[in-house]
Amino acid sequence: MNPTVKKVVIYSTPNCTYCNMTKEFFAANNIPYETIDVAADPVRRQEMIDKSGQMGVPVIFIDDQMIIGYNKRVLSNLLGIQT
Repeated sequence: MNPTVKKVVIYSTPNCTYCNMTKEFFAANNIPYETIDVAADPVRRQEMIDKSGQMGVPVIFIDDQMIIGYNKRVLSNLLGIQT
C-alpha cells in the first residue's frame, strides 16, 4: 500500500447538502473514502457523536484528523491537493 494514501471516512446522511458537496469534492479529486450513513445506522451515529461531540453532519476523518463540516481549504491541505 502506498504510504501517502490516507484513510478517509465521512459520517453523513443522504439528504445533507454539505455531505454531498464533500463527496463530490472527493470524487472530483479521485480520493477513495468510506461513507457511514448515520441516518440508517444508529450504532454508527452514536459512534460519530462519541468521537466528535457533534450531532450534525458531515463529520470527516482523514487518518486521525477530524473535520467538522465541509471545508474545502482544510480538506485540500490535509489531502495534499493543490487548489
